[in-house]
Amino acid sequence: MKTKLSVVICIAAMALSLCAAAFAGDLDAFKSEKGEIKIAGGTAHIPVMKEAAARIMGLNPHIQISIAGGGSGVGIKQVGEGLVDIGNSGRKAKDEEVSKYGLKMFKWAIDGVGIVVNPANSVRSLTQEQLMAVFAGKISNWKELGGEDRGINLYTRDESSGTRAVFWKKALSKGDIASSANFVVSNGAMKGAISQDPYGIGYVSVGHIDESVAPVAFNGVAPSLENVKDGKYTISRGLYSNTKGEPAGLVKKFIDYLFTDEGQELVARKGFVPVK
Repeated sequence: MKTKLSVVICIAAMALSLCAAAFAGDLDAFKSEKGEIKIAGGTAHIPVMKEAAARIMGLNPHIQISIAGGGSGVGIKQVGEGLVDIGNSGRKAKDEEVSKYGLKMFKWAIDGVGIVVNPANSVRSLTQEQLMAVFAGKISNWKELGGEDRGINLYTRDESSGTRAVFWKKALSKGDIASSANFVVSNGAMKGAISQDPYGIGYVSVGHIDESVAPVAFNGVAPSLENVKDGKYTISRGLYSNTKGEPAGLVKKFIDYLFTDEGQELVARKGFVPVK
């Protein structure tokens, strides 16, 4: 019995060693580097950016990577103006932005944008027609949707947000968003607001959905990672990292890392669909 157990432990240890070696190889490009990378923009990207940065800086303390949010429009504008090295966006840069700034786009993940309510809310499924009426302010009471006789509190993002852009286009068919809607600045802020408001409704990156909010099915399809991957859940978008011109040096190595086996494993672990 001891012999069998030893063999199992040995095989497991070898497998872990091989995985560690493979991932270490993905980070090898950073061993002899030094310098700084400044990143800003889309907030959906932040969990992946932070983990990638932590791994790189943990390997090599001579590399410093700073990460800020601000939304997709901010990311595109700041990288275009040379204020940061990488500008993240949850939408493709517009043709005029690409032309103005000479942007290069790198899509390293696919993300769903999920409708969310407070866990205390019993409404867990909406048609597109219902959702459009809710966000336009035409349906203003949860009772009209089978919930409590209480007013609906709308939460949205500002117009620089890539999350808002894909939600407005694919969920609302570019319909109206009522002027009474509350504005929040990030996926994290949206999740926090909905978790504190029993009568609120908003939207977040599927990768940000946890037990603090309740996902709402859209046209009968739940906003899950599997449904995004299969294409069944249609409110989805690419996650992009943008550079001004072709990236070089440390910046290129960081972007390349996102497409390695380890980088794509990290993408999946943070709740997104890898592109590889």
